[in-house]
Amino acid sequence: MFGSLGRSAHAYRQVGLETSVHSANPHRLISMLFDGAMISVTKARQALLDGNVASKGTAIGKAVSIIDSGLRGGLNLQEGGELAANLRDLYSYLIQKLTEANLRNDVGALDEVYRLLSDLKSAWDAINPAAAEAASSAPSMAIQP
Repeated sequence: MFGSLGRSAHAYRQVGLETSVHSANPHRLISMLFDGAMISVTKARQALLDGNVASKGTAIGKAVSIIDSGLRGGLNLQEGGELAANLRDLYSYLIQKLTEANLRNDVGALDEVYRLLSDLKSAWDAINPAAAEAASSAPSMAIQP
């Protein structure tokens, strides 16, 4: 009479994710990409430890796709200057480490990628675009000597 509970739960999560993506500002979207990449690396690590080669490969492939198409692909190298170029190089390094982790079953490489993504996400989340916008439009309150 009713479909699979698993399919229903997946559909519910998918609608929630799509709603989050459509309502998110650009800053939040980047944060969500970091989350997705970190979740994929975590899944890859667990699959590697479980000996599940197919799941490991799928999770690493998803992490590479998020980093390559989402994070690296979203960089504006003309306007971002040196910072954007450095991030591009770091994302390329992360992709290289994920590829090595996949080929060599290297848990340490997955752990390194996770740590770097976590550090980047923490720095990104510390940027509060609303506060920065309010500060730039507020009148200067310089103290006169």
